[in-house]
Amino acid sequence: MANKKRTTAAKKTQQPSGTPSSSVPNGNASPSATPAASTSASPRAQSPPPDSVVESTPDPEETGPEEDILTRAEKVKEQGNNAFKAKKYTEAVELYTKAIEMNPLEPSYLTNRAASYMALKRFRPAMEDCQVAASLQAEAPSAKTLLRLAKCQHALGSSTPALSTIRIILSLEPKNAQALQLQDKVKTLEGHVQNFTSARQKKEWALARLALDKCLQAIEGEGGDVPPEWRIWRVELELSRGNLEAANQSANDALRLNANSPDVLTLRGLVLFLSGRLPQALQHVVSALKYDPGHEPAQKLRKRIKEVEKLKEEGNTAFKLGKLAEAVEKYTECLDNIGEAEEEGNGGAIRATLLSNRATTLLKLDKHEEALADTDASLLLSPNSFKALRTRARINLHLEKFDAAIADFKSAIQQAQGDGSALDNDVRNLKSELKKAEAALKRSKTKDYYKILGVSRECNEADIKKAYRRESLKHHPDKGGDEEKFKLVVEAHAVLSDPQRRERYDMGEDEDGMNDGGMGGMGGFGGGMSAMDLEEIFAQFGGGGPRFGGGHFGGGGFGGGRRGHSHSGFPF
Repeated sequence: MANKKRTTAAKKTQQPSGTPSSSVPNGNASPSATPAASTSASPRAQSPPPDSVVESTPDPEETGPEEDILTRAEKVKEQGNNAFKAKKYTEAVELYTKAIEMNPLEPSYLTNRAASYMALKRFRPAMEDCQVAASLQAEAPSAKTLLRLAKCQHALGSSTPALSTIRIILSLEPKNAQALQLQDKVKTLEGHVQNFTSARQKKEWALARLALDKCLQAIEGEGGDVPPEWRIWRVELELSRGNLEAANQSANDALRLNANSPDVLTLRGLVLFLSGRLPQALQHVVSALKYDPGHEPAQKLRKRIKEVEKLKEEGNTAFKLGKLAEAVEKYTECLDNIGEAEEEGNGGAIRATLLSNRATTLLKLDKHEEALADTDASLLLSPNSFKALRTRARINLHLEKFDAAIADFKSAIQQAQGDGSALDNDVRNLKSELKKAEAALKRSKTKDYYKILGVSRECNEADIKKAYRRESLKHHPDKGGDEEKFKLVVEAHAVLSDPQRRERYDMGEDEDGMNDGGMGGMGGFGGGMSAMDLEEIFAQFGGGGPRFGGGHFGGGGFGGGRRGHSHSGFPF
């Protein structure tokens, strides 16, 4: 019976396995550890001599394999404690994990691992460990476990759950200094969140951004994890402020941390859509639907992207084919699908592009005021678009707003030079158009031959000839017209009917003294007009020369013309 007595003595001196060491990150003993801690030592550790094997065989009810596992779990926990003290937190996590696998009902292992996770700034798994440990301690809640849980909740931006946990701690320990200090921090954070929510509802974007920045600083200052929802808020906020570049950066950040989130993928797709990058937007939405086929926002956005892409292409095709009215119709329908909601940056760059396209089409239809309204709206959304600036410059030129046209052409050149999508030819053409606008401004302060003849600057030779006949008949002195206006009509025709002289005139050059109103040359007609020029002119009126100042020009008609002919039957 000697061996039997030694075994019994070993049972009495064995330390309970659940008793925490002084180096444990969480020094709270758990009620659940007590039953396992009172079991006997391993029978292998107390192996009896061969002659008393039968006497020393342990009673199955007193010990067994479970006792061995619990003992080993406690040893592994102690190794984890040593690693934690040495600040080897990753190693500590691994050791505590092994201990938990051996004894998953021991809460101290979970809280110790939570402490290691927190040291590594991995608050989400730490919070999960604390929650499990708290549930195991439900009958005897541990203030330290709950405090650790509240810290994790705060670090993850969960202010409401954190305050709830702190209330339980203070009910256990009303003067717990750490809990009171943490409560102040959490209440401050909750106030920032409420300020953000209120400002966003009122569409006070500057205040909303300030409040959200304070929320982020509160979390990041603690080394915590910004909640995915807050990252989505940041993207939505930048969209509402019309800052697509910042929205794109925030969406990238959110997607990097939540690559499989349908919400984040869809939001990133929306940013790309509003930026005018339709193929990439569609790819993100399709990815969102792979993770969640029933995701309603992604379904709606996919339909919207496809519709806008189709209408935009149809409008462009109609424009190229010269079907301008149809192009306007398609662009308008496309703009309706894009919308101009403030929460989506008023339509963003994609709306700016479509407005610019429609403005270009309206310009070709000579609907200048409507076109100008579209370009103004487009440039509000995308101020650096050289194409929209170019279109507005052309419209202003048509409306004879020469200073505005020149300013827009200069801005368009500057933007095109810094735009990777602009071609060298675009810049050259813009510079040429700028010179013409500057020439038009100069002409506006002297004479405008196009205006004198009543033709546009894009008119052709036939238009000039037709206008000249019309204005000559209207202002011919023999028909009771104004002699000075007739002279200007002749002068304008002389320049605009000659391609080389017209080109020089369009570039703002003085054309043989014509721009200063001089009437040098034959018989008082300007621009060095020859007798043959005048003979051709008056031949159109039946051959007779006009009477200027009461007398016949040059003392008689040209080319056999009849003096004093009534010119009653002009061939117009």
